[in-house]
Amino acid sequence: MSDTEMEPRRLSVDQLIDAWEEAWSARDPAAFVAICTANVSYEDPLVIAPLTGPAALGGHAQRLWTAFPDARLERSGARLSAERFIAAPARLLATNTGPLEALPATQKFLAVPMVFYCQTERGRLLRVRAFFDLYDAATQLGVLPSRGTLSERALLMLRGFGLRAGR
Repeated sequence: MSDTEMEPRRLSVDQLIDAWEEAWSARDPAAFVAICTANVSYEDPLVIAPLTGPAALGGHAQRLWTAFPDARLERSGARLSAERFIAAPARLLATNTGPLEALPATQKFLAVPMVFYCQTERGRLLRVRAFFDLYDAATQLGVLPSRGTLSERALLMLRGFGLRAGR
């Protein structure tokens, strides 16, 4: 068997998720290749459809790094695993110093708790779903009003929530 056909070294759950967090913090889109399968599927609240492959995942990470050059993931709790499945709590820490799609930089810091739910195959990540509160992240950046404020109620009324016909 040649070196290119050899199976990569299997990582423990902690090593794999540590490498995942390091890949998001490293600003190197190629960092996902070593820890993901060739057809890794990735989802989070910011993607419309699942991303497939380490290159697509790296491109998505580059969007984060453009808007938040200091972005880093850190472990925020116990990781749970059963056979090929892992739940890994983390926290994204970052300052918005670059444009975010059509929005200008807010210069605000955010801390977003999240959970990665992962499925592995041969010691690499096959599927990853990131769960986090997108509304909370937007309020931390000052893009949306805080929950329970008059501004939030006004926004909801403009969207048609809270208005009843005949009143």
